[in-house]
Amino acid sequence: MEHYMNALRSYADFSGRNRRKAFWMFMLINIIFSLLTSVIDGITNTMFVSSIYSLALLIPQLSAGARRLHDTGRSGWWQLLWLVPVIGWIVLIVFLAQDSHEGENDFGPNPKELAVEPTTV
Repeated sequence: MEHYMNALRSYADFSGRNRRKAFWMFMLINIIFSLLTSVIDGITNTMFVSSIYSLALLIPQLSAGARRLHDTGRSGWWQLLWLVPVIGWIVLIVFLAQDSHEGENDFGPNPKELAVEPTTV
């Protein structure tokens, strides 16, 4: 839940990098909430709750995806591959599942390296 809340707090921040775990945990919780809103809509025979939830999470999803792509050394504009049926989806999922580039890249320092505290001798 921590990763979900962090993504919501930085909903309009399209700069920087996002670790793979943080992105996929956000997506997992988002999918669970989407399913719950769909169940609520099925019970009430409307599409109101799921539509509002989807619109509210559009910008946070785009920003989390852009930061994740930044972590792999790609621009956030690669998310436009979602518009290409099947092939684009597969390519984008592969990009989002790749490991971080080591060290700094054009988008900032590696968050994986920042999370590891140096040991003192």
